[in-house]
Amino acid sequence: MFSLMLDNRKAKLMESKRRPGRFELSVDGIPQSVVSMTDPTALEYAYIQHIARAMDAAAEPGAPLFTVHLGAGALTLARYVAATRAGSPQLAVEFEPALYTAVVAALPLPSGTDLRVIFGDARAIADADLPDEKRSSAPSSSVPAVAAAAAESTAIDTDWVDAQFTVVDLWDAAVIRHRVASQEFYRRVAARSAAAGVVAVNLLDGHPFEYSRRQAATLRTVFDHVAVVLDAEPEDDEGPLGNVVIFASDEPLS
Repeated sequence: MFSLMLDNRKAKLMESKRRPGRFELSVDGIPQSVVSMTDPTALEYAYIQHIARAMDAAAEPGAPLFTVHLGAGALTLARYVAATRAGSPQLAVEFEPALYTAVVAALPLPSGTDLRVIFGDARAIADADLPDEKRSSAPSSSVPAVAAAAAESTAIDTDWVDAQFTVVDLWDAAVIRHRVASQEFYRRVAARSAAAGVVAVNLLDGHPFEYSRRQAATLRTVFDHVAVVLDAEPEDDEGPLGNVVIFASDEPLS
């Protein structure tokens, strides 16, 4: 589909030879996203399925869910929300405009998807001043799916407010930088979340899961409730690295 250079990294989007209509986005050979253009609810990776199940439980079935995606990738979860909760306003924060443009050109979003994109560094956007008073509702669904430069956009203050569900999936060459994994960052995310909003943080870790434990402890200083989901046996010291998802909210996590 495409091969694109991002600074010193190569992004590739390839269609599966065995499963037509299924596409994988990778950066420097590391898988980032898998998208099914025939069924956006068919999710490849277990961690994505965990997040999707939490999204399903975050509001009544079919009800709109204002969702924020920090790190857009191939927009797998944005497509899932659009398919399962029609009319949901969504916001994506993406550092690589060229990658986003290439992905959407190759894999167009379904008609009716209400997605706004802000290009820029997630920490810088999170740190932008909030309005004096949070708006009581999510962005209007009439907002078109357009992209705005973070330094110039007035969307930062008005659009990332009272998020009902926030996905933090911020990788830089397979590493999550401390500036987007710190108490300060999570406090800013919390300030932009609704009172019962849920935050899902995707990590990569393995036995003895020290990094995940530290991240859970950090999130616990910001949110009242934290839950950790992993598919590995935590006591298996020979287990491989894998995705760990931490959910956080000020309301009990069901």
